[in-house]
Amino acid sequence: MTAVTDQDNGNGNGNGKDSGKADGGAPGRDGDGRWDDGLIARRAAAAAADEAGDTVSRASAEDDAEPQVEAYVPSGGPLPPRLDALRELVGLSRARLDRDTLAEAGRVLDEAAARQRLSSRHTVIAVAGATGSGKSTLFNALAGATISDTGLRRPTTSQPIACSWTDGAAGLLDRLAVPGRLRRRPHPGPVAFDEALQGLVLVDLPDHDSAATEHRDQVDRVLALVDAVIWVVDPEKYADAALHERYLRPLAGHAEVTFVVLNQTDRLPGEAADLVLDDLRRLLDDDGIALGEHGEPGATVMSLSALTGDGVPELREMVGRFVQDRTAATRRLWADVDAAAARLRPVYVAEGRPGLGERAREEFTDRLAEAVGAAAAGQAAEREWRRNAGRACGTPWLRLWRWYENRGLPGSLDRMGQALTPPEEELTARQRVEQAVRIVADDAADGLPGPWAQAVREAAFTGAEGLPEALDELAVRAGAPGASKRGGGTEAGQGAATGAPVGGALGGRPAKPPRPKWWPAAVLAQVSMTLLQIFGGLWLVGQIIGVLEPGLLTPALIMLAGVVGGPLVEWSCAAAIRGPARRYGQDAERRLREAAAGCGRARVLDPVAAELVRYREVRERYVTVTEFSTTGR
Repeated sequence: MTAVTDQDNGNGNGNGKDSGKADGGAPGRDGDGRWDDGLIARRAAAAAADEAGDTVSRASAEDDAEPQVEAYVPSGGPLPPRLDALRELVGLSRARLDRDTLAEAGRVLDEAAARQRLSSRHTVIAVAGATGSGKSTLFNALAGATISDTGLRRPTTSQPIACSWTDGAAGLLDRLAVPGRLRRRPHPGPVAFDEALQGLVLVDLPDHDSAATEHRDQVDRVLALVDAVIWVVDPEKYADAALHERYLRPLAGHAEVTFVVLNQTDRLPGEAADLVLDDLRRLLDDDGIALGEHGEPGATVMSLSALTGDGVPELREMVGRFVQDRTAATRRLWADVDAAAARLRPVYVAEGRPGLGERAREEFTDRLAEAVGAAAAGQAAEREWRRNAGRACGTPWLRLWRWYENRGLPGSLDRMGQALTPPEEELTARQRVEQAVRIVADDAADGLPGPWAQAVREAAFTGAEGLPEALDELAVRAGAPGASKRGGGTEAGQGAATGAPVGGALGGRPAKPPRPKWWPAAVLAQVSMTLLQIFGGLWLVGQIIGVLEPGLLTPALIMLAGVVGGPLVEWSCAAAIRGPARRYGQDAERRLREAAAGCGRARVLDPVAAELVRYREVRERYVTVTEFSTTGR
């Protein structure tokens, strides 16, 4: 009899169920409405309960013997590629993004890995709510027994309490840090043997608005780990800003694993419950939570009274279908990845089409060529060609005059033409290079998210260190005029170091350009004209002093031929060298421009392009993470 009494008490039916027998042994009805006609009937009921318990035990043993598989992740589904892409995204971004930015994505990956290692046959659903909302009462109603304490004292629930319908959920409860003393099983009865609830792990949480900080911390911790949540609200605080702003709105993407239950409808008269429920739906819609109506995916919203039991069977049936679907963990992880991706969007999604276009590269090359003095070098080379032609083909008297000018006397026209612009009136070479690097870095980073734009600029400025000196060295190797070495350095390099434009030594003596094949003939003709002048002059002098017979016409004509022929030969040579001199200058400018472009490309453009390639790579990973977000699971 003691065992039977304990069994009755365990089922919650021990109080008063044997009153008929105690009053005289007459048969009567028990609390479940079944006939109790004495000891034989009670023993039969106890035997049936034991047999049912053995059946549950065998089912649990067989259930435990089944292999553990990844939690609700169908083979070949889109979730594993998303998780892999998110993992690669985090790995590629660690060098460019700070730890706080990647913290949420790392947490999602860790929790996904932890959940996939645990039982796939269980669905963990938390029951959450505010103080006095009746969540513990609803928890007990779903469990079919008084497991969580209820009462007027607040807070009633101080630690999470779990009720598992089947064995094998120990790992999940360890992950939730539910103490062993607070782990329960449903009492034997219809709810415990409900096939639809097999695999359910129900967790009653402390109040999310509790005055105790540790209670709120426990709520936040467990909500981040469970597969689904049943939010219990009451008619007084269903519009509480703390609930909507702290929980419902941030978790709007988790609508498919969210139940919102309006409890205590027994306190509302008439049609007030429907009005409050409609207003609750409106608030959820304002929070961005999709409502699962008309067969569409979304949150389940309903009203009930946990105290009277009105609506509880319907909720239990919905929960049963949800558990048997066995996709809650996948939906939860899917929503977590969506939330992490949305949080990362500002650091991966660019505005427009950032990058280095051909126009930006050409403008950068133009600025470097200007800084290195490529155009001036070409003009100097062309002038030098003309000067050499003038020296070779000019008259001796003109060459003598130019020699006089090149002595450096004040007022020399040649030196005035080659004088540099005062430094204070133009940008220095270093400033030109820095300006070119800054402009190309801004062009490449335009539209990029902040961290990647900063990485592009750092790559450009790091590569630009020492660029003016490197440009000058390449100018020397390219044979730029005026870049000859002096005292272990280059004049252009010294100019860059002192703030003068690169190629500032262009006023120096450039390398001799090659001579055309016709120059010897022109020189010979000029010599002939000079000899004619000298011969005619001597002839006239001889006649004047009486050494030769008088006859001015012939020597005068000979001298005149030399005087006119000399400038004519010089003019003809100047006209003939115009084209070759221009080509020589253009070739010198091109070589120096190509040298500057190659140096700028190796030091600035290539590092910038490498950063842009890295960004495109992580952008592709981010697209993989988000590509299914709008197309469904």
